[in-house]
Amino acid sequence: MRRTLACAISLVLATAATLPAIAAPTEARTPAPPVADATTQLPREVRPLHYDIEIVPHADSLSFDGQVSIRLEVLESTDRITFNALGLRFASASLAAPDGRAAPGDVLVDAAAQTATVRFAEALSPGQYTLALSYEGKIGTQANGLFAIDYETPDGARRALFTQFENSDARRFVPSWDEPNHKATFGLTAVVPADQMAVSNMPVVEDQALGDGTRRVRFDTSPKMSTYLLFFSLGQFDRATVEADGVEIGVVTQAGKAAQARFALESSADVLREYNQYFGVPYPLPKLDNVASPGRSRFFSAMENWGAIFTFEYALLEDPVIATQDTRQGIFTTAAHEIAHQWFGDLVTMSWWDDLWLNEGFASWMEGRTTEKLHPEWNTALSAVEVREHAMTRDAVATTHPVVQHVETVEQASQAFDAITYSKGEAVIRMLEAYVGSDAWREGVRAYIRTHAHGNTVSDDLWRAIEASAGKPVTRIAHDFTLQPGVPLLRVESIQCRDGGSTVELRQAEFTRDRPDKTPLAWQVPVIARIVGHPDVRGLVVDGEATLRLPGCGPLVLNAGQSGYYRSLLGADGFAALAGAFGTLEPIDQLGVMNDTWALGMAGLQPASNYLDLVAALPADADPTLWRDVTGNLDALDDYYRGDEAGQARFRAFARSTLAPVFARVGWEAAEREAAPLTLLRTALIGALGRMDDPAILAEVRRRYQASRSDPGALPAELRLTVLGLVARNADAATWDALHAQARTETSALVRDQDYLLLARVRDDALARRAIAMAMTDEPGATNSATMLSIAAAEHPDLVFDHAATHLDTVDAFVDSSSRARFYPSLGAASRDPAMIGKLEAFARAHIAEGSRRATETAIVGIRQRQDVIDKRLPDISDWLQRHAP
Repeated sequence: MRRTLACAISLVLATAATLPAIAAPTEARTPAPPVADATTQLPREVRPLHYDIEIVPHADSLSFDGQVSIRLEVLESTDRITFNALGLRFASASLAAPDGRAAPGDVLVDAAAQTATVRFAEALSPGQYTLALSYEGKIGTQANGLFAIDYETPDGARRALFTQFENSDARRFVPSWDEPNHKATFGLTAVVPADQMAVSNMPVVEDQALGDGTRRVRFDTSPKMSTYLLFFSLGQFDRATVEADGVEIGVVTQAGKAAQARFALESSADVLREYNQYFGVPYPLPKLDNVASPGRSRFFSAMENWGAIFTFEYALLEDPVIATQDTRQGIFTTAAHEIAHQWFGDLVTMSWWDDLWLNEGFASWMEGRTTEKLHPEWNTALSAVEVREHAMTRDAVATTHPVVQHVETVEQASQAFDAITYSKGEAVIRMLEAYVGSDAWREGVRAYIRTHAHGNTVSDDLWRAIEASAGKPVTRIAHDFTLQPGVPLLRVESIQCRDGGSTVELRQAEFTRDRPDKTPLAWQVPVIARIVGHPDVRGLVVDGEATLRLPGCGPLVLNAGQSGYYRSLLGADGFAALAGAFGTLEPIDQLGVMNDTWALGMAGLQPASNYLDLVAALPADADPTLWRDVTGNLDALDDYYRGDEAGQARFRAFARSTLAPVFARVGWEAAEREAAPLTLLRTALIGALGRMDDPAILAEVRRRYQASRSDPGALPAELRLTVLGLVARNADAATWDALHAQARTETSALVRDQDYLLLARVRDDALARRAIAMAMTDEPGATNSATMLSIAAAEHPDLVFDHAATHLDTVDAFVDSSSRARFYPSLGAASRDPAMIGKLEAFARAHIAEGSRRATETAIVGIRQRQDVIDKRLPDISDWLQRHAP
């Protein structure tokens, strides 16, 4: 693997007399199970069994003292022990054998490799030993390792400490074998201020006052788990609890905010009961906390630490000033996702980051399934199509990668947390569940969990369990969709109607947005097809083709129910027939057809204007999720017309006239007991029409903003962000100053964060520069600055990228290290200037490791595709608008 250019530096931090050979008495040895053949960046001769850690944090000086005693097993004779350590300074090291003999050692640090090594004069014999290390570490201000979050309260400023270790940052907190396959048990003790609450994975079992204003808090020993799941937090907290299936469910918040966690607490209890039933293996820890933190990260919003989930407040709490229906759904889905990890990820863990999707794809699928089951009133079934679309958009360009991907470095592991791992992983699971049946799928999952509890796995372990349960050949299909990248494209070669039935000939190609001449890969594709008004038929495309015989004659829905991960290309006649019957389709199929039509049109495989034909035929009372999707795509088309005043004016006339009847049904005011999808549609319509400069919408936005200064009811929580976002977007200097004053005086950390981010939404160049300058200071909060830059970059990509690239030292401090390879190229991704491509390439060569430039390459593809759409697709859209102009 290729390392960074930084040289490995070895520092002797503790010297001692020559260490004699220490042999473990044979009677003390326990048989060592075979070491799994997992990827590792550490020597295989030693493995950890148990850690006893004691931490003394010094929040005021952003430092901590640590001691760790590691019981380990030497599997093969060796004269050194190497483990992970990053940013730690060692004071002493010693090794003890089971007979009590101990000797000090020399600690050598390799900063580039993120390791430390204790050397011995003679080789150690195989057996168990205890390695004791004393060290110091740093408390950061971004979410890596042990970090501090500063926040405002009505009583003044506060500081709380949290940890974030996924994927490879436990090594910043404790010297450890910081890889998922090196599972061990953990005992954690912390010396903390007497007036603060400490939280970890396990309950407190000992709490001793030390008489100097501090307490020693000892937590119970954890189950065997990977290092990245260890957790510690400290602050002035409140904790609310309920019980579910004998487990204490808790939510930990900053003091005074526990009431805002009620929905999260109830949701967690509901989800835990559901998962105990689904997995057939009870949750194995005595408690399950969810710990809320102010601020945010560019890398994640929540983390599944076993027994102590970490979630940023915006994804966990309901502040009545800003909480919306979208907030509630987000809280529930976040809980459903992270609690699913307590089994899929924590109890059973991928062996190496290659199989990260086993954690994230499965948790994402469980999140969607569980939301639909426990909250049917939210009508989230169509979300599965949106998830699949998100994956396909990323998967159809050259810079995609397989679901199961080869990871060599820590930085590459950080980049693996993307739409392919999450959304394609979820979509593939949904397709395979539909293929084998939900009961067989669940039984396979249960067998997988039982067999591998407290262990590590690879993807084929799951496929074997599913095959054994379902009695179907799942592995070949699963390999096609997880071991190679890309999106299958099923072309309808012909449809023949005879004797009351239809014979459909299919041929498999590959859908790509940027490689029209690409030789297609091959997939075995499960297909569920339907002639409109007739029963479904299941089939399997093998060796690139299939023949389906369906009852009935008429329009064909090739991906009925939308569980398949592929694009459907019907041809001109097939599309015309389906468009004529569009209003009779189920909403999920309407959404799937519209998404295929949009994607195929943008890729040049059929007229881009086909999408507008479907939009024009969509009734105003169609499913709100459909209209929300249409609203987003019309908003995107409007942005493509930027700079073409005449073309944009013509398009906006169409878009406004199309959306106006829908908004007339929804209105500004929510009806009593309004369906959740309508609530979400309202803000989507206001936002899109406002960005299209709809005069009526903007007039009402201004009126409500002015009225809110004396009447808080003018800006109900459901509308606050949308309305203020449009106010900020169109702000002049006086309005921007007023918004700034509002943010500066806000004492709720959650509301304050939102208000500062609003300041970056401006269209005006001069105000954008003021927002960028503010982001470079401490004022917005250390974890908000990077997000302000990202928001400003949506409207001003060239300005923001150039500024960030010339102020790297400052900006780096605002971005958690896990995100930097993705953060900087994202700032330029919305550019329309061809020169940005060269800037991104030069930046990557200078600042991003060669094996970690996928985000840069993807941003460049996006810039080129944007221009391709403008040059090649908009003319067809403009012609359609001209033909259909009133």
